[in-house]
Amino acid sequence: MIEDVGRLGTILGIWAHPDDEAYLSGGLMAMARDRGSRVVCVTATRGELGTAHPEEWPPHRLAAARTGELARCLEILGVTEHRWLDHRDGRCAAVAQSDAVAPLCEVIDRVRPDSVLTFGPDGITGHPDHRAISAWATAAFDRAAPSWARLLYAAFAERRAPRWSALNDSLGVFPPGYPIMTPAHRLAVDLVLGTETATRKVRALAAQESQTAELIARMGVDRYTAWVGDESFVERLLPAAVTSG
Repeated sequence: MIEDVGRLGTILGIWAHPDDEAYLSGGLMAMARDRGSRVVCVTATRGELGTAHPEEWPPHRLAAARTGELARCLEILGVTEHRWLDHRDGRCAAVAQSDAVAPLCEVIDRVRPDSVLTFGPDGITGHPDHRAISAWATAAFDRAAPSWARLLYAAFAERRAPRWSALNDSLGVFPPGYPIMTPAHRLAVDLVLGTETATRKVRALAAQESQTAELIARMGVDRYTAWVGDESFVERLLPAAVTSG
């Protein structure tokens, strides 16, 4: 398992909605930036449908709010390079893969990342946008990534289940069958964030207040900080590597 995130080199994160990047890799990005590593973030949509209160947050208003929220979030994490793809929230699965993959190939070709972070095929929550982004990022990685680069899929570590499964069920965070648990031996990156990094991650998430304010108020800051204090990834192996291993 990688605990020194500096070994990840230049990092490119490819995500579906604002807040995906912070929930799944906020601590990792902050630690990498503190060590002088380059971190680039790509977000596919503005998250304009991400509300339980559509009368208060019509899509155009929420898109504008979340654009500003993500900028503040990334500033807290120290990430200065970001790109929007401007796909429609909730419609990524309907986009032709060739149209979606080409811009990502351009980003990968320009950034030359050592590590690409994204969703695994399960999308963590099974969200169709998450799963589409996983497919796009994987195809773009296979087409354009440097030979030495690694593709890392966000994972839910099995060790987290005893502490958090009941809470996750009560919150309705995951649909039935999710999250898919990953045993420790399969994890390529498994971080338990220190107090300072976890606190910074929560500040970044709190900056995305349209998504997090109610949840933080409901859980309390301390419990929420513990809940988001782990970040784990599995490495996508090429078929030949899987066969030989």
